[in-house]
Amino acid sequence: MSGIGRWSLGIGAVLLPVSVLCVVLGAVSAGVITGIFGLLAVGIAGYDALYEWLGRVQLRRRAARAREGRRPEAS
Repeated sequence: MSGIGRWSLGIGAVLLPVSVLCVVLGAVSAGVITGIFGLLAVGIAGYDALYEWLGRVQLRRRAARAREGRRPEAS
C-alpha cells in the first residue's frame, strides 16, 4: 500500500469511531459528516490496496511468461 493509502486508512480509522461518538452524544449532523469523510478515506485506502495488489499480480504474470519463454524445448 502506498503512503496515500496508509494515510487514508489511518484517517478513516480515526474518523469512523469519532462519527459513532458524535451520533451517541447527539451531534447527528457532525456524526454524519465525519462518517462520510471516514468512509471516503477507507474507500480510498481500499482502492489503493487493490491497485497495488493488481500491480504485483501483473508483475508475477510477466515474470512467469518470461520464464516460460526461456525454457529450452524438449526434443
